[in-house]
Amino acid sequence: MNDARVIDRYVFSELQVAAGHDFVAELVQTFSEEAPALLTELRQAQAAGAPERFRRAAHSLKSNSSTFGATRLAELSRTLELDGVPASTEPLVALQTEYERSLLALTQLASAAPGA
Repeated sequence: MNDARVIDRYVFSELQVAAGHDFVAELVQTFSEEAPALLTELRQAQAAGAPERFRRAAHSLKSNSSTFGATRLAELSRTLELDGVPASTEPLVALQTEYERSLLALTQLASAAPGA
C-alpha cells in the first residue's frame, strides 16, 4: 500500500520530531484501541437519532485523525461533524473503510525505523 495517499507523511514526521518516535508509536496504538469505540458511537447515535452524540464522536475522530496526518479520514469525519446524522449508512461505511486503511498505514509508519 502506498501510505502517502492515506497519511500526510510531512504531518506524521513532524509529530514524530515533536513527540518522539516511541511516543508516536504509543499514540498510534491508543488510536487503534479508541477509534473503534468512536465508530461504534457514530453508528449507535445514527440509529438512535442522537445528533449531539453523533457530532461529538465525529469531532473526536476528526481531531485524532488530523493529529496523525490521516487527512482523508479527518475530512470524512469533518463532513459528518458538520452535516450531522446521515440518512443512510453509506457515509459510515466509507468512514470505516478509510479508518482501516489509515490504521494500516499508521501502524506501518510507526513501526518503521526513525528516519526511514
